[in-house]
Amino acid sequence: MGAGSGAGLGLALASSAFIGGSFVLKKKGLLRLCGRARAVGVGEAANFAAYAFAPATVVTPLGALSVLVSAVLSSIFLNEQLNVHGKIGCILSILGSTVMVIHAPQEEEVSSLESMAEKLKDPGFVVFAVCVLVSSLLLIFVAGPRYGQSNVLVYVLVCSAIGSLSVSCVKGLGIALKDLFSGKPVLKEPLVWVLLVCLVICISIQINYLNKALDIFNTSVVTPIYYVLFTTAVMTCSAILFKEWQHMVLDNIIGSLSGFLTIVSGIFLLHAFRDMPFTPSLLPLFLQPGRADRHQTCQHQPLLPSEDKGSQSAEEEEEEEE
Repeated sequence: MGAGSGAGLGLALASSAFIGGSFVLKKKGLLRLCGRARAVGVGEAANFAAYAFAPATVVTPLGALSVLVSAVLSSIFLNEQLNVHGKIGCILSILGSTVMVIHAPQEEEVSSLESMAEKLKDPGFVVFAVCVLVSSLLLIFVAGPRYGQSNVLVYVLVCSAIGSLSVSCVKGLGIALKDLFSGKPVLKEPLVWVLLVCLVICISIQINYLNKALDIFNTSVVTPIYYVLFTTAVMTCSAILFKEWQHMVLDNIIGSLSGFLTIVSGIFLLHAFRDMPFTPSLLPLFLQPGRADRHQTCQHQPLLPSEDKGSQSAEEEEEEEE
């Protein structure tokens, strides 16, 4: 991993820490609304900068760590119980993120806005963007009024599909930001303003329909589904736009997919069973404390009492004498 990717990884981890910690601090009462907004703003800014240095396939899945940070800090500072499912989910998320970083793909070098413009004109990406826009319009105006109140996938699919395009805009603006710091007159480039307008529109749509989904359905249902669909859409978009998977060997492809599925499993355990109490009575008998000895005693206990065995043997002897 090069210095640029290492910087992107560090920024992505910092973003998760700021965003996850801000929710706990708000609950704890240490931050007012404006303070929490500043913490989230720092996290989103770090996440924004991470896309300029590291592949989107690495940065986006690491967003799951903000959920993990929030869950762990809540159990420490707010005394919110983290059951065994949540602990296993946290471990799986960490392991999956580590595997994804180790097997991270190397994206094609895009060092200027001219190169980014060529990428955006690629026929594969144009077809992908058209499919995303058409499918999102169908979901909003056709499926939404009919199934939006009963099916969680309708609004979440809109957020995920539009979100994949917003990440592409962020990647382009990140390149522009690097050029700006190096002294290039990027503000005169029309592409910068096009990407900025598209980013604002995409984020507005994304937030609007994510809030709709959260208003209708439980957070523990929306969050894991949104994470899976959004990350899948971003990875697909990034693979088409930046050809990140083109030069990967088979073991790195398997490692990246395995890491992603491991994170998905961890997020699912962390959210789906968050409010489910886990008591020793749910364990098998031989694992329950205080019952293991009794279970072993029952296993070694004779089927018939010793007195019955003695009487039975006496009856057999009398029958033999007769």
